[in-house]
Amino acid sequence: MEIELKYKIPTEAVAADIWKDKIFSDMEEEDSREEVCLDARYYDTCHCDLSKKQIAYRIRKEGERWVAALKCNGTNEGALHKRIEISVPVIDGTPDPSVFSESEMGEELMEVLGDEKVECVLETRFHRKRFRIDTGTGIFELSVDKGVILTNYGKEPIFEVELELFSGETEELVELGEQLQEKYGLEVQELSKYARGIELIKKGKREAKEAAAAGREQAAQYHSER
Repeated sequence: MEIELKYKIPTEAVAADIWKDKIFSDMEEEDSREEVCLDARYYDTCHCDLSKKQIAYRIRKEGERWVAALKCNGTNEGALHKRIEISVPVIDGTPDPSVFSESEMGEELMEVLGDEKVECVLETRFHRKRFRIDTGTGIFELSVDKGVILTNYGKEPIFEVELELFSGETEELVELGEQLQEKYGLEVQELSKYARGIELIKKGKREAKEAAAAGREQAAQYHSER
């Protein structure tokens, strides 16, 4: 289960302050700070069968390694996001849903796909700065992400901070998030990067459909006036 908090970052100055803040310094794991470039592609069928079932299939390059992930049953309450996730190291970015075949989620994935092929529907490219927090009762990771969500229907910037629970209780995660949110007046990010990409696609398809309908109406009106 993936459990994390997401908040929007309003400015570069706030991002820098969060990264340098001493609020968690007494709990920060030594030598855990790192920066990495994350490039991910999300796959679905041409009919969007996976997104209709709230399933996300992602292959992400994390530095020099490739990781395939399958996520489903996502929920959120404000900044708090929960979803079932399994990850599998892979050789490269070539989509191969069968790598999940030995899991229950993988069986569901293969059943939904049937004979349909998958194609890339959206990408995320961002730079992540992160470190771990050890409170003695829980382990968490704080990440500052900056980049972009890319679709065939437009793009949207990524600028957010995440707090992810690695071990411990959700209540403590929420307490840490509330400290951060209160100090910087952060706005809740209710949608994941994938969900925001899907919204871009839906909006783009809807606008394209409306434009096509308007074009047909104009053409019909033109012919009726002749």
